[in-house]
Amino acid sequence: MRIGIISLGCPKNQVSAEMMIASLLDAGHEIVDTTEGADAVIINTCGFIDDAVREAIENVLDMVELKNEGVIRKIIVTGCMVEKFRKEIFKEIPEVDAVVGLGALGNIVSIVDEVFERDSVYYCPPSCEMPLDGQRSLTTPEYWAYLRIADGCSNRCSYCLIPSIRGDYRSRKLENIIDEAKQLAETGVKELVLIAQDTTYYGKDLYGEYRLPELLNSLCEIDGIEWIRLLYCYPDKMTDELIDVIAAQEKVLHYIDLPVQHGDDKILKAMNRHGNSDDIRALVNKLRERIPDIVIRTTVMVGFPGEGEEEFENLAVLINELEFDRLGCFEFSPQENTPAATMEGAVDDETKSRRAEIIMNDQFAIMQEKNLSRVGSVCRVLTESYDGYSDSYTGRSYADAPEIDGVIYFTSEKDLEPGDFVDVLIEEVRDYDLLGRAVS
Repeated sequence: MRIGIISLGCPKNQVSAEMMIASLLDAGHEIVDTTEGADAVIINTCGFIDDAVREAIENVLDMVELKNEGVIRKIIVTGCMVEKFRKEIFKEIPEVDAVVGLGALGNIVSIVDEVFERDSVYYCPPSCEMPLDGQRSLTTPEYWAYLRIADGCSNRCSYCLIPSIRGDYRSRKLENIIDEAKQLAETGVKELVLIAQDTTYYGKDLYGEYRLPELLNSLCEIDGIEWIRLLYCYPDKMTDELIDVIAAQEKVLHYIDLPVQHGDDKILKAMNRHGNSDDIRALVNKLRERIPDIVIRTTVMVGFPGEGEEEFENLAVLINELEFDRLGCFEFSPQENTPAATMEGAVDDETKSRRAEIIMNDQFAIMQEKNLSRVGSVCRVLTESYDGYSDSYTGRSYADAPEIDGVIYFTSEKDLEPGDFVDVLIEEVRDYDLLGRAVS
């Protein structure tokens, strides 16, 4: 069969899609880049917030239109939105041929076969049955890859559906992660981006203690791997041992994704976040003292129930005080069956948007100042692409996570290939991006 795959949402979803692709290829199916002429299209959905659900539904309806036109034959919907709505998908969109839960992703080959034999297929075992180990067919460039070390979450933030969608936290065995990392290195991967809902929790469920420091030390021993990047590190689990490893290991980038969510103690407590604003300040100051060149990315939320002007002001003060290097801001979106969905003190949409705009304007000014301070410095850059029209390259430094942060545009007298490392002199700032030229 000719199979098209549309994967939406987070990197963890992307890894699941890569595992499905590998299974389908191994079974003899062809994966096509375009949905036109596909025998079946698999839509791997996200369901984390309302915007993600809307995007997923729009993609499904697009495929329904193609099916009605005879362009494609079968539509298979899987991913987090399935865990959220289950059989409602058949009811609302009867043109869908298969609804497949996360726990069934390991059976995608047989499901594809079955969907051509029956009018509809519904297979939604518990999400904890979703395989975490297995072969992957990378959808990222060959020189970098996501490395999923766990799935699910046990933190129980009051606004979040992840535990009910993906289940409790499940760590992969350390030796299995190392084996996969070695395989990735053998294929030419130079940068590993470690992901989980909470990477700092790794190992607690499986070994009874946090094992991320040990995992990082083991990954650093793999030949060919040059950069190891950490995403989704929760503040309350940033131990001194982990900080020491980040500081000591050359391959572990001085880059931390540290979602703090808010800067007001009352809101943090209502969110069921561990720790308070003083803990956040102390941790950020400790990180910068122990690792002076560390880049800290964070995520915050505005419009959480009970966030008045005073609470919002406390968030804005924290952001301007700590001057995070990277920041993303989300507007609260109430999710059914979460504690936050029924909390008093709802904030109207107009106020949410205004507050989000204030935060991002403040952050833009912070970023501009930080970027301007880099003009005249030389940084190591991982080359990603070449633009013949402008005769320039695009790349990333240790300060830039793929698919999230800005990039560096630079010229080079020497021809470069994607995946090459080069030293770049920063000469100019353009919004969130930097411009420069390669130097010896």
